[in-house]
Amino acid sequence: MSSAKSRLTFKATMAQVSVPATSANLGPGFDTLALALDLRDRYAAQVLDDATFDVDVSGEGSDDVKKDKNNLVIKAMLRGFEHMGQKPKGIALRQLNVIPHGRGLGSSAAAIVGGLSLARALVLGGDQLMTTDKMIALGTELEGHPDNIAAAVLGSATIAWTENNVGRGVSIKVNPKIKALLFIPESHLATAKARKLLPETIPHQDAVLNASRAALLVHALESRPDLLLEATEDLLHQNYRAEAMPKSMALVNKLRAAGVPAMISGAGPSVLVLHTLDDLEVEAVIKVAAGSFTAQKLGISTHGAE
Repeated sequence: MSSAKSRLTFKATMAQVSVPATSANLGPGFDTLALALDLRDRYAAQVLDDATFDVDVSGEGSDDVKKDKNNLVIKAMLRGFEHMGQKPKGIALRQLNVIPHGRGLGSSAAAIVGGLSLARALVLGGDQLMTTDKMIALGTELEGHPDNIAAAVLGSATIAWTENNVGRGVSIKVNPKIKALLFIPESHLATAKARKLLPETIPHQDAVLNASRAALLVHALESRPDLLLEATEDLLHQNYRAEAMPKSMALVNKLRAAGVPAMISGAGPSVLVLHTLDDLEVEAVIKVAAGSFTAQKLGISTHGAE
């Protein structure tokens, strides 16, 4: 009996999906913890009968994003179709980017998860051919680490890990009192560059601190937001990257000294604050960063790609 997959039935209609921005690490949870934010990129795609990749991109980074088969959304779609058993001849893609690029907010994870979601939506029975777990695994394969991918797929907060080189993730419910405040600088920082600044080894006591804070952060996110300041302490990666984003680290240190749970978002240079502050308190925090950053008030996205 042949083990080859049967030919797919592509849907003739256009599929649409939106994917949230994500903030990874959250202080101590390097490559492990992440959070979905109410800031979403939107994509629409259709399978074509001829060998054409018709790509139109607008919004954030539109001048720099590839507009052919090397577009990251297209590449993820093709990987998804390949997993399900058959690639189409061509694809039409319309991409509206809202998530800032190169700021530690998961723009590449959004593109990857968006592409996989579109591929699944454009195939009859796609939900059975590409499960949510498989989407996280495929996304990790393309992204290189699972944290932003898991949050973009599942929404809310997530714990991600790899098992036998396969990306996995589970969702954490976030206390509804917790809100996010982003400080986004004009400067960019490539994730690859940020990773090169990390040391090969760290002191044992620093590792112990990060392990304890990461465990505490899960509890703080779920039910004890009053512990967010202690739970977001980090000695594993942020200080080592300070030379690449001195203004961002200065803001993190200034806010934390004032009792505000601030941290670098992902690889930076954006700064994330998780808080339960009232409107007046939020405005006071925003004034601290006036001039060098654009402040954005956001909720936590309870839904991933949809």
